[in-house]
Formats: sequence, structure tokens, C-alpha cells
Amino acid sequence: MQFNIPTLLTLFRVVLIPFFVLAFYLPFTWAPTLCAAIFVVAAATDWFDGFLARRWKQMTRFGAFLDPVVDKVMVATALVLVVESNDVWWVTLPAATMIAREIIISALREWMAGIGKRSNVAVSWVGKVKTASQMLSLVALLWNPNIYIEFAGYVTLYIATVLTFWSMFQYLSAARHDLLAP
Repeated sequence: MQFNIPTLLTLFRVVLIPFFVLAFYLPFTWAPTLCAAIFVVAAATDWFDGFLARRWKQMTRFGAFLDPVVDKVMVATALVLVVESNDVWWVTLPAATMIAREIIISALREWMAGIGKRSNVAVSWVGKVKTASQMLSLVALLWNPNIYIEFAGYVTLYIATVLTFWSMFQYLSAARHDLLAP
């Protein structure tokens, strides 16, 4: 296995996950700021490792496998923490929807790769916008310094939820002929 800067950035995100969770539970007034900051660092390194891997042509099989897994674990963890801190159905439902979508689309991509049609379910612009709005909502809801940021977090959470459904249906539609074939 070859270690390069993009892969090391991905591994750095793995290391951040327990610190992210621990920061959430710290009994200090600045804990939400630290938790949100760790999440922002993780999101930034997610973008940066992909950028560097493409730019420097340092894409590896290990990185291609690990990067989306770490992304999904980090986002799912953040969603669970947001649900715990809000403890209301109207936050739990979007979070559960987003986690379910990630599992469904990951399984779909794996299955499509198995039949040689992985490119049919490549990341779309809707998926990228969904991810951006999801990240913004999670930062706002983890940080939560005031009612305005909290409200913005809820609004972007629901925007991300709509985009979650939209992108999921796009991917399922792109694969429908293969999924429904006898």
C-alpha cells in the first residue's frame, strides 16, 4: 500500500472521529465550538484530499475505498450527535433519511460495480449540492451559538433532506433497468 498526502489526509479524518465525539460531550461552554471546528476540519480535508489526489495524480485503490467510507462515518456520526442534542422527531426523521440514503446508494454503487456499470451511478451535481447543504446544516447544528444559526441549521437540514431524496431517486432511476431486469 502506498501512502501519499491525500491518503494521509483521509487517515487523519479517521483519527478525528473519536475526538469529534469527545468534543461533543465535553462539559464546557466552548465544547460546541470545538466540535463544530473539528467537523469543519474534517470536511475541508475531505475536499482537499480529493483535490490533491486528482491534481497530483495520486489516486490509489486504498484511498478510493477509504475516502467515501470515512465521509459516511463522519456524517452519520454528526447526524447521530445532532439527533441526540435535539431529541425531536422533526430532526430525527431527516437524519434517519440521510443515513438510510447513504446505505442504499452505497449498496447500489457496489452492486452496479459488480455488474460493470458503476459509471451509471457516478456522483451527480445534485449529490454534491446535497453534501454541501448537509455539511452546512451539521456545522450550524453542532455549533449552535444562537437562535439564528440554529434556525439556519434547521432550514439547511431540510434543504439537504429534499436533495437527499432527489439524488437518491436520480441514482435509482439511472439504475432502474438493471435493477428491474429479470
